[in-house]
Amino acid sequence: MIITRVETFAVPPRWLMCRVETDQGIVGWGEPVVEGRAATVRTAVHELAELLVGRDPMRIEDHWQVMTKGSFYRGGPVLSSAVAGLDQALWDIAGKALGVPAHVLLGGPVRDRVRAYSWVGGDEPADVADAVAAQVEAGFSAVKMNACGRVNRLATTREIDGMVDRAAAVREVLGPDRDFAVDFHGRFTVANARKVLPHLAPFNPLFAEEAVLPEYTSRLGELVAGSPVPIATGERLYSRTDVLPALQAGVAVLQPDLSHAGGISEVRRIAVLAETFDVLLAPHCPLGPVSLAASLQIAFSTPNFLIQEQSIGIHYNHGAEVLDYVVDPAAFRFHDGCFLRPTAPGLGIEVDEKAVRAADGSRADWRSPLWRHSDGSFAEW
Repeated sequence: MIITRVETFAVPPRWLMCRVETDQGIVGWGEPVVEGRAATVRTAVHELAELLVGRDPMRIEDHWQVMTKGSFYRGGPVLSSAVAGLDQALWDIAGKALGVPAHVLLGGPVRDRVRAYSWVGGDEPADVADAVAAQVEAGFSAVKMNACGRVNRLATTREIDGMVDRAAAVREVLGPDRDFAVDFHGRFTVANARKVLPHLAPFNPLFAEEAVLPEYTSRLGELVAGSPVPIATGERLYSRTDVLPALQAGVAVLQPDLSHAGGISEVRRIAVLAETFDVLLAPHCPLGPVSLAASLQIAFSTPNFLIQEQSIGIHYNHGAEVLDYVVDPAAFRFHDGCFLRPTAPGLGIEVDEKAVRAADGSRADWRSPLWRHSDGSFAEW
């Protein structure tokens, strides 16, 4: 079996998919994208495809090594995301060729259900309680919310009170048996995070995500040491070497993204590395169906897995939904807030190729919003 063609499709709301075809008719799908830079990653995918066409798709590890180490410049979000999507597609092909889910090839399942959380926003205090109640009604036992909107680099009393009010409202709805996590999106300085997190601790968040930007990973140790809330990070770290300093700093939860951190091959190794630090894995996944399917293959085969992010029904999916691009939505069936273990071969889903081809290029040019503080400095969105 050899790879004969690699195609890419930029589809709404902000996703890029790749299709890897073989001479035996087996097709694998991946989702290589950097949000807001789909066209850039698309070019990178086709450059890397030159290394794959005409070769055996079952040599997954060899292909990963060539794609990541075969040139002078390595790593970074664009190249790592391009590799990630192609790697996902190769695992999809391998599973289909052998008639088993990818997680079986990764050592087999260690669980039959994967707990998932839903995202509820949280910028507007008046809305967050109702949004959480809706997710509880839908069967979720965990949610994630913004810790804040735009905030001063050292939060005011009013800003801290607003964060506390939101956390209190969410905890009241959830009760003592459900969880919520707070996402800072890197909006805080280290000093601000240390100032705010003790105020949120009484409401027992599951974790505080990306309190500071990844370029300040060297300061995570002091943040971890001073935080009563477990610290999570990793969505903007793209390799084992990227995550190592965060693990050494003592983070509680690592959040690699299957569409950014080198795909199934690298995230599997990141998970094993995290296990040696007694750190849990909660794969980052605000993207589409292939990224989610790949994440679940990791989740079902990873002993130190905690919880899975997913974006089905999320408010910012404008123009298309996760389930719009799969033939059978039952592949992502929920039971009591959990995904059930997929048994279909490969990544466990059938991509609706007709829908993907029809959507290619249609309103897929999403760009990150530009946020600035009143003093002119940039803020994370």
